[in-house]
Amino acid sequence: MTKSYVTTPIYYVNAAPHLGHAHTTVMCDIMIRNRKANGVETRFSTGCDEHGQKNQESAEKLGLPVDEYLDLRSSEFKKAFDLLNVDYDYFVRTSRPFHKERVAQMEQSMMDAGLIIKKEYSGIYCKGCEQFKTDSDLNDDGQCFDHPNLFVEEITEANYFFPMEPFRQRLLDHIEANPDFVQPQKFLTELKNMLKEPLEDLCISRPKSRVTLGVELPFDKDYVTYVWFDALINYLTNLGWPENDYQEYWAEVEHVIGKDILKTHGVYWPIILMGMGETLPKKLSVHGHWLGAGGVKMSKSLGNVVDPLEVVEKFGADALRYYLARHMRAENDSQISVELIQTAYNGELGNKVGNLLSRAAKFASDRLDGKVPAKGALTVEDEAARATALAAAEKFAEVFTLAEISSRTEALIQAADELNTYFTEQAPWKLLKDPETEARGQTVLYVTLDSLRVLFEAFRQIIPESADKALAILGCPVSDAEAWKPSLDRLAESKEFGEVLPLFPRVV
Repeated sequence: MTKSYVTTPIYYVNAAPHLGHAHTTVMCDIMIRNRKANGVETRFSTGCDEHGQKNQESAEKLGLPVDEYLDLRSSEFKKAFDLLNVDYDYFVRTSRPFHKERVAQMEQSMMDAGLIIKKEYSGIYCKGCEQFKTDSDLNDDGQCFDHPNLFVEEITEANYFFPMEPFRQRLLDHIEANPDFVQPQKFLTELKNMLKEPLEDLCISRPKSRVTLGVELPFDKDYVTYVWFDALINYLTNLGWPENDYQEYWAEVEHVIGKDILKTHGVYWPIILMGMGETLPKKLSVHGHWLGAGGVKMSKSLGNVVDPLEVVEKFGADALRYYLARHMRAENDSQISVELIQTAYNGELGNKVGNLLSRAAKFASDRLDGKVPAKGALTVEDEAARATALAAAEKFAEVFTLAEISSRTEALIQAADELNTYFTEQAPWKLLKDPETEARGQTVLYVTLDSLRVLFEAFRQIIPESADKALAILGCPVSDAEAWKPSLDRLAESKEFGEVLPLFPRVV
């Protein structure tokens, strides 16, 4: 892999950023940091979907002009991602003229090719999804699975449609030829099940009598584009499609999505691309959802909603980034709460990582005139501690998948835990008291601090702000100018420490 293009979905701005937005975006950021560290040229996009009925109604409820509302909400998302240290290349706003022009260009081309037809249609419509639903999309009460509290309604109206059934077998053939097209395997199986039966035509328009916030159809000014037919094109327009050598990154695109939008990205989008004559995405990486403590779906009425900005304010961005990386399981939903985040922050980051750095660096600084200790002959115990740290860090010296983030983050914490045990058993504070064992005490301190340095270099991909603070304490900053390779003994003997400050101050 020499190039990589990673995308989040673009998020509806009908409400403020929530935990799901934070999770997907931070996971993409971790993947991008990992690939950059391994010498891959990257592009990373996130942003906002500003069209559709829900956004229009939200602006009306607040009594704001639509443009002012979109500016307000999009700035909230941008601020949230900036606070979480997300290093994106493109922040999408579908209201920008270039995107709208390209959507209209795509639609006109497909209309000219006979791929868009107009017909009258009667169907069950869910306002929450902004989609027409089939019987299989509804629960036993006739309500949408994703929006059971919103009443669906039967609508009869004339609209424009894109027939998807002619492309279904081609998509199945592509999946068969590309077994990694969707990961993890559970969601690939789910996608195949979606494609077992013939596909209905996709309604790609909405009459302006119902919604005006969207891209006007170039061939009929009385309609705007259905939001999903508009939004998905952002993945291409970010790259300057159809010009600007977009293919060099498009060939390596990986869409990271929540399981709830598998159908739009795994069925609609590939078939739209086939209609456009474009190559399909290289990969869809899918993740589950976060549940409140006890495995209960988050709900404001239950008081178990986790606000990412409140977490950042209380614990810092890296506390949330760490929890999201460490505690999400790829194929299943996972639990989260402020209490669980606090436990992980204090117990894992604080006790196992931050406190060891503070103890070892402060001890060495106080006893050795603020300088890095000297390394002497190494024992079996020393070599084992070093090898454990290096092995954990080396898991970040290769490109990993979304599903591997949790286990690799866990390996860093386990290595830090073992390093704590080594430090306690070797007791350098005792060794330094006796002139005959002082050299041995310095070696233990060196091994501890140099092993921590290796771990923090890897941690830069997960908790970049805290990792760089730790490396500044050790006087070993890492350059992003070249590919990173973990190695031992880079801690320069006799070099002065930076100011030893608490890395993860305890929060009660």
